[in-house]
Amino acid sequence: MVRKTSLFFNTTKHLLSSIIKKPSSYNQRQLLYSCCNSSSWTLLALSSNGPLSEALFEMVKQGLQVKFKEYDTLLNECIDQMAIREGQRIHAHMIKTHYQPPVYLRTRLIVFYTKCGLLGDARWVFDEMPKRNVVSWTALISGYSQKGHVSEAINLFVQMLRSGTAPNEFTFATVLTSRTGAVGFHFGRQIHCLLVKSPFGSHVYVGSSLLDMYAKAGKVHEARYVFENLPERDVVSCTAIISGYAQQGLYEEALELFRKLQAEGMSSNYVTYTSVLTALSGLAAVEQGRQLHAHTIRLELPFYTVLQNSLIDMYSKCGKLTYSRTIFNQMSERTVSSWNAMLVGYSKHGMGKEVVELFKMMREENKIKPDGITLLAVLSGCSHGGIEDKGVKIFNDLSTGKDSVEVSIEHCGCVVDLLSRAGKVERAFQFIKEMPFQPTAAILGSLLGACWAHLYVDIGEIVAKQLLEIEPENAGTYVILSNMYASAGRWEDARRVRELINERAMVKESGKSWIGPNFIREAERIMQKHNGMSN
Repeated sequence: MVRKTSLFFNTTKHLLSSIIKKPSSYNQRQLLYSCCNSSSWTLLALSSNGPLSEALFEMVKQGLQVKFKEYDTLLNECIDQMAIREGQRIHAHMIKTHYQPPVYLRTRLIVFYTKCGLLGDARWVFDEMPKRNVVSWTALISGYSQKGHVSEAINLFVQMLRSGTAPNEFTFATVLTSRTGAVGFHFGRQIHCLLVKSPFGSHVYVGSSLLDMYAKAGKVHEARYVFENLPERDVVSCTAIISGYAQQGLYEEALELFRKLQAEGMSSNYVTYTSVLTALSGLAAVEQGRQLHAHTIRLELPFYTVLQNSLIDMYSKCGKLTYSRTIFNQMSERTVSSWNAMLVGYSKHGMGKEVVELFKMMREENKIKPDGITLLAVLSGCSHGGIEDKGVKIFNDLSTGKDSVEVSIEHCGCVVDLLSRAGKVERAFQFIKEMPFQPTAAILGSLLGACWAHLYVDIGEIVAKQLLEIEPENAGTYVILSNMYASAGRWEDARRVRELINERAMVKESGKSWIGPNFIREAERIMQKHNGMSN
């Protein structure tokens, strides 16, 4: 008898486990309900293994019987699946049944709403909490920070301090990522002062956030000081300091630090290599870039999109556009940054035809929407490629179409430069009068140079007058105006402008060039090699 009973329970257990995994049919669900002694167990099983819709149906069916454990399981599933409607129904059920959630469940609601982008609902839950803890404050601060609402995150942190709730390491790490601009940096310095007085100043996550704050603000020396004083370093902190040097244009320092940390046994990830590639791009060090590329392949490192974008950018800046295009073509997934990196590469090398063809391919694929950088790259490529009509058409399409790009003064400057280079001075002048921005000195200077080159004296006089109102002490404007008069045979006007230059004691700044130390060393090496071969 005992053996039969044991066999019955084992059989029943096996049957229930197979039903719980996928209670798809009506009969299976009915069998599950009839075999379970606890309705709570049924709801938990459906929440973990069944469709959310069935779990919610069971929640409504149980009504007042739903308690903490069931709500917690349901909310966790909604957070994992980002199921907005289902999570809202769970919250509504709590309200209708007059259930008073503890702090933990209310915090889970905040996490749910922030993850789904419903910050207003998250703030409502937070404001209605009769009692809060550090996790509740940190959850909402993190939500504001991740969505870019910097001032709200900072204000909430200040309210937290005034309420007497002590922040923890996660709060500090979160709020340090919320600073931006001069005000945000000033606030970050104040957070640093708090950290000195707290036990979390030496925490690796907090330290990484702190040095990242200084690095992004251009304070690389302060960032290095924080880095050197960390009691322990991880890949995040090492990558942050290398990235800080690279983003500030201190490329050689970034590479030197990378080599030093590699010798010390630092582990690197794809973000680390991305930062190093930024430094190599700035130095146009193609050989080191190839070595790093080969190194990532030998390590069998996952080629995330951001790493592939950096490789495209590095090869493009080094003039190896064939390599760039090969990587671009092999990408399984492309972002707008991928397209932009390739377009900018072609544009910088004056390959206007390739720019237009790649942009056409982007539009035909119709997966990624162009942005402002895309438009700048295309306009610049068309300007240097001598296909101004195509560039103007693309500008008109992207500034007015369904996928319209927000036009900036830089885009307008590119159009003026494009038309000026093509000798279409009248169109460029008319475009300046119609554009929604006040022309800058750079835009007017570009048009004035075209007026001189193509002898549009009347337009040139108007443009020069506007330019002198912006930069009255710019001797270059007077020189171009004088040369334009001379080219048109108006010698008296040319002499008058020259006299103004002398009267005002203005001197046109001479052109200068700069050759970096790496170029000099490479040139010396080539010369030595050449001399050795000659001997």
